[in-house]
Amino acid sequence: MTVPALASVEKKVRATEKPRVGFLGVGWIGANRLAALAKSGLIEISAVADPIPELVEKAAAYAPAAIHLSELDELLALDLDALVIATPSAQHAAQSIAALEHGLAVFCQKPLGRNAAGVTAAIDAARRADRLLGVDLSYRFTRAMQRIRPLVRSGALGEIFAVDLVFHNAYGPDKPWFYNRKESGGGCLIDLGIHLVDAALWVLDCPILRVERKLFSKGRLVRASDEVCEDYATARLDAASGAVVSLACSWNLHAGRDAIIEMAFYGTKGGAAMRNVNGSFFDFEAEHFTGTSREILAQPPDDWSGRAAIDWAQKLASDTGYDAEIERLIDVAAVLDLIYERGADV
Repeated sequence: MTVPALASVEKKVRATEKPRVGFLGVGWIGANRLAALAKSGLIEISAVADPIPELVEKAAAYAPAAIHLSELDELLALDLDALVIATPSAQHAAQSIAALEHGLAVFCQKPLGRNAAGVTAAIDAARRADRLLGVDLSYRFTRAMQRIRPLVRSGALGEIFAVDLVFHNAYGPDKPWFYNRKESGGGCLIDLGIHLVDAALWVLDCPILRVERKLFSKGRLVRASDEVCEDYATARLDAASGAVVSLACSWNLHAGRDAIIEMAFYGTKGGAAMRNVNGSFFDFEAEHFTGTSREILAQPPDDWSGRAAIDWAQKLASDTGYDAEIERLIDVAAVLDLIYERGADV
């Protein structure tokens, strides 16, 4: 009689229970994702950790039975199935790798790493450990983008030849580490532009061959060797399909509203665009264009912000094993590296 592998037995046993999940970092986004996952009922929130006790107490209100901790090592000492990471960007890759090598599945805030080398290292760790790895690229899960992608992929818009991507944030981050290149990996591009690059690659499903770019900080050009974080970035990406992707993103722009967010795809038979409504960071509409006519595809309200985490939790509940879909993020990180004109030593 053949004895099943221990890992297979463990997966079958765990499949009958809710996955036990710990949370590392519960600032605004971490607490938001914790609340969404608590509401979903898909997981058991076993522990909450943050170096700021007040944040732990506030977030743990969604999980009264959770253990209160302060750091990663304490979480790794527990009997957990998975870890949700929402710490400063510089820590993401190393913390994800540590958790994966400890046998935990991981859901991490973007960026998974500050460059393609860091992203690749984390994904390699997930593959070796055969553990599920997810990253919070949440705009994929808006109803607007969920309606636009099938139009593009089905050929309903014809051959896509132009993509316009914009994300301007009139405020900018409120944490000092965002403005430290060694801690953040970059400025508005890696913070906001990562969503735009991800959308282009996720929808078009083809590689980027060439990049032209300009980065600015307080109106002055930023060189690749400069240590400052850019607050305005513009780039032209030439896709292997022949499409040209125009990208612009910023912090603290005099935009006349809180935010300008748009992802538009133009083809030989039509176009489609997702746009934020009235400067909102959360409300989006999507439209399908044919000539001068337009069809509404999606409108607010749409409670989308926690859907990436919920999608990961749904996968986790059935199988903790590695999902190769995460490898798409290596391509996203490689495009960001091209725009930043940097190597693997950042």
